[in-house]
Amino acid sequence: MDVRGAWKRLRGLWSASPRVTDIGLVLLVQAAMTIPFVVPRAPELPDATWASYGMTALTAVPLVWRRRSPVVVFLAVLAAGTLYRFTLEGPGQPLPYPGLVAVHTVAALSSPPKRLGVALLTFVIIFPSVATNSGDAKELLFSLFVFGAAFVSGRLTDTRQAYIRAVEDRAAQLERANRIEAEQAAARERARIAREMHDILSHAVSLMIVQAEAGPVAVRTAPERAEAAFDAISETGRDAMTQLRRMLGVLREGGPGSDCAPREPQPGLAALPGLVERVRGSGLTIVHETSGDVRPLPADAEATAHRVVQEALTNVVRHAEATTVRVRLVYEEDRLEITVTDDGRGPATARGGGHGLIGVRERAAAHGGTARTGPGPEGRGFEVAVTVPVGSRAEVGS
Repeated sequence: MDVRGAWKRLRGLWSASPRVTDIGLVLLVQAAMTIPFVVPRAPELPDATWASYGMTALTAVPLVWRRRSPVVVFLAVLAAGTLYRFTLEGPGQPLPYPGLVAVHTVAALSSPPKRLGVALLTFVIIFPSVATNSGDAKELLFSLFVFGAAFVSGRLTDTRQAYIRAVEDRAAQLERANRIEAEQAAARERARIAREMHDILSHAVSLMIVQAEAGPVAVRTAPERAEAAFDAISETGRDAMTQLRRMLGVLREGGPGSDCAPREPQPGLAALPGLVERVRGSGLTIVHETSGDVRPLPADAEATAHRVVQEALTNVVRHAEATTVRVRLVYEEDRLEITVTDDGRGPATARGGGHGLIGVRERAAAHGGTARTGPGPEGRGFEVAVTVPVGSRAEVGS
């Protein structure tokens, strides 16, 4: 026989139904009140009758409904106890068990006015009850003590239950907050992945289209340039595939084949010369300038700088019809300033209609930086200017 399992089921039943708990309490109280009826009695004391025993049961039974109507149950117990005392010659009880349970329940479940009324009524009744019984000061003090203890116990139970409710509410709020935070984090991650995918594919496809369109012309006019154009297409496609594999490998982390997923960092400022060279292959003249205290920056700042330049150059290739682009990086003490300026058609083009420049602004905002897009110097061409906070050299080195 599985005693442990049976005990667990019994405990579950006991805690699941308040009515089951109250019935068990009534049976326990009745068992305690039965003891004076079964122990041997002195010859001079009256016999214990079934009528008096039935009256004790009548005193305990109202406790089944103590949660529904605590004050009514208290009054019913009080009336039954008074009837037992003044109409029947039954054995006395060492403690007024039903009355103590009723007072405890009122203190735990009733409103403050009802609690106060029951407390005053109990206090008033104790004095004549003791006077008509033994009139002893010890009995008076003992009665005041046990009923006061029952009342205090009820108040402590109410306080404990209120604390448990508060803890449960707090836990529910934290769970909701954690769920909302997880959803927001997932949304941010989806936006980040979308930006990365856009930057990789938009840049690679734009360069490949430009080179593919120039290829047939070069075959007819300058065959040696045609080979370079096709090489550029191949190199751009391989680079895009490498970056996509890296990103998809991270997304599959923990799944089948994830052990083979590459773990290279995202491209940073060291990869800018290669990026510039690939875009030069499309026929653009690109001037790449760097000034200030050139130094290693945090990896996320370098990745953002690379993607900003990549997106700006992609827009030039796709929309600007420019011939010259200037890429300028200025290293300040606590920030990196990135400026990409072209001599193309300027803001009349639909460069801002897609997701690219929105992604540039989002990347800058994610670092607490700024992004400005619009006409270039003297209103000619188009300029993308981004500032990324990077911290001082000491902060980065620490």
